[in-house]
Amino acid sequence: MPKNSKVTQREHSSEHVTESVADLLAHQEPVDYKRSVLNVTGETWDKQKEGDEDLEAERPAWNSKLQYILAQIGYSVGLGNVWRFPYLCQKNGGGAYLVPYLVLLIIIGLPLFFLELAVGQRIRRGSIGVWNYICPRLGGIGYASCLVCFFVGLYYNVIIGWSIFYFFKSFQYPLPWSECPLMKNGSMAVVETECERSSATTYFWYRETLDISNSISEGGGLNWKMTLCLLVAWSLVGLAMIKGIQSSGKVMYFSSLFPYLVLVCFLVRGLLLRGAVDGIMHMFTPKLDKMLDPQVWREAATQVFFALGLGFGGVIAFSSYNKQDNNCHFDATLVSFINFFTSVLATLVVFAVLGFKANIMNEKCVVENAEKILGYLNSNVLSHDLIPPHVNFSHLTAKDYNEMYRVIMTVKEGHFKELGLDACLLEDELNKSVQGTGLAFIAFTEAMTHFPASPFWSVMFFLMLINLGLGSMIGTMSGITTPIIDTFKVRKEVFTVGCCIFAFLVGLIFVQRSGNYFVTMFDDYSATLPLTVVVILENIAVAWIYGTKKFMQELTEMLGFRPYQFYYYTWKYVSPICMAVLMTASIIQLGVSPPGYSAWIREEAAEKFLFYPTWAMAILISLIILASLPLPLVFILRQFHLVSDGSNALSVTYKKGRMMKDISNLEDNDETRFILSKVPSETPSPMPTHRSYLGPGGNSPMEMSSAPNGRYGSGYLLASTPESEL
Repeated sequence: MPKNSKVTQREHSSEHVTESVADLLAHQEPVDYKRSVLNVTGETWDKQKEGDEDLEAERPAWNSKLQYILAQIGYSVGLGNVWRFPYLCQKNGGGAYLVPYLVLLIIIGLPLFFLELAVGQRIRRGSIGVWNYICPRLGGIGYASCLVCFFVGLYYNVIIGWSIFYFFKSFQYPLPWSECPLMKNGSMAVVETECERSSATTYFWYRETLDISNSISEGGGLNWKMTLCLLVAWSLVGLAMIKGIQSSGKVMYFSSLFPYLVLVCFLVRGLLLRGAVDGIMHMFTPKLDKMLDPQVWREAATQVFFALGLGFGGVIAFSSYNKQDNNCHFDATLVSFINFFTSVLATLVVFAVLGFKANIMNEKCVVENAEKILGYLNSNVLSHDLIPPHVNFSHLTAKDYNEMYRVIMTVKEGHFKELGLDACLLEDELNKSVQGTGLAFIAFTEAMTHFPASPFWSVMFFLMLINLGLGSMIGTMSGITTPIIDTFKVRKEVFTVGCCIFAFLVGLIFVQRSGNYFVTMFDDYSATLPLTVVVILENIAVAWIYGTKKFMQELTEMLGFRPYQFYYYTWKYVSPICMAVLMTASIIQLGVSPPGYSAWIREEAAEKFLFYPTWAMAILISLIILASLPLPLVFILRQFHLVSDGSNALSVTYKKGRMMKDISNLEDNDETRFILSKVPSETPSPMPTHRSYLGPGGNSPMEMSSAPNGRYGSGYLLASTPESEL
């Protein structure tokens, strides 16, 4: 040991107590540097003896990098990629929509996704612990994320329940939604009126599945079929998560990969269908004028935001189980672009199938209107001279019908509307925008009734939806369970089961006859605005409060290389500004478009837009306020020191890390490097270093003794100082 080695110095009254690390290492007894305490005034305080429960057990870790990547993919790639992205792509300019989406994915999605992965991996805590640690006054971010995850999980699992119902109904031929049911009218059997006025698939969805009421005000009692399916859905989630990542990680191998197998199978099958090319060409024909529409950019930003699961806490939770030296930048890039290409793949599948459906419906329209024309010809309402000589009614094509339609419209211009003829244009069928449940449970199911071996494809499709939903639900519930278990040290199994039971009971509101309207309400308003605020504050906490330069240095130490300067500018300027614009646009949109929902009117067999009643508006506003409430509440409580700053919820490992950060200015040749370890990943330097670690009282001589301290490396505790004050 060099004689001039640096030492740790502490001032006590007029004395300077100096102890050399070399002397510490020269102790006669073997020293376990994974356990260290301090003696103050001769009293030894052993944290282990006070209670094992105060020490963090070894944190679980992913079994492999593949398991972790599949978990992140399973979480971010969800139902929205299949039934939301294709709709937005069609609505907002086809192929032109991909440009703003990709631009916003790069300047907003990827940087913020990388940020969440990095803080989770660095601090190794759920969302509550991470934001308590980075900025205690903004600790409400973690609690707000938990609340939003809870709200989203409530209705998201209902969608899985619907998919389970259709999955089991698919094991029969013909499929039960392929034909309208018959009902007895005296001695005769007639087609159900509601079904006849709409379609077989629409009737099966609204009446057989949901048994929906005419408005949100008509509760109608519980739908026992959907209640049972919801119970099955929550049971699946509970079983997948009961052992934490040890169980959910294994589930991800199937739930993340199986949807890709199904999508590829559907794509191959879809491309072989008649009319598939029409659908794909319609989909990707760019409408460049749409790129100048601010609404297109707003919807693209919102889709990027939700597609990656930003702000929910699930990304942070999954990343917290990684090793410290894991390359999370690679993970962020990989998962972001896999998410994008999955959306494009799903869009190809959807519009190949919808192109086929459009051709089927167009042919049906031609046949029905040709029969009308034949009736008018036979009754002499129309003259035979109006029919082109080459037209053959027994083999009538869409082109021949359109020619005949234009001639009749020109000659009978004054009385044409009375004939009730439709144009039967393929373009009109392709332009019918379908999204969400309308795509999955009506349009897609109708298309599959025309597939050869339709039950097989139906089983595959709904099993895919179940797996997509389950992967997202595991991530969403991890955004609740991980931070709560980390912070309050509750038993994982008990809390997971209790959370699922409680969510099932609250979720019964969604399986009453008016439940679909509540699903719409929660989907539209419970998450959008609160999550936007959450992500803005996450960005501010890291980039402006903790400091972008310091954070970049932390990443350099953790990753072994310095991230691109691109992230510095996006975190500090671009992303906060874009998110603020998105939040402002969302508020304006909320004010301009009064909240409402699409109701199914049984007597009319049609959808009708209705405004929410006063009590429903109160629930809607309460959802937004409740999800956002932790943000100002925690800030006020901690600003005025009414509650602790949350550091007592952090493990010894991270508190030890703060002490190491305080003494990080020691010279490189100091012997403390033998204690602090040569590998940065073994002793992660945490985020803010806002506390000093001097002995209490300032006048007591202190000695250093050693004892095990956690399982993540060596560290020091002050003997008579409560852990919460460190």
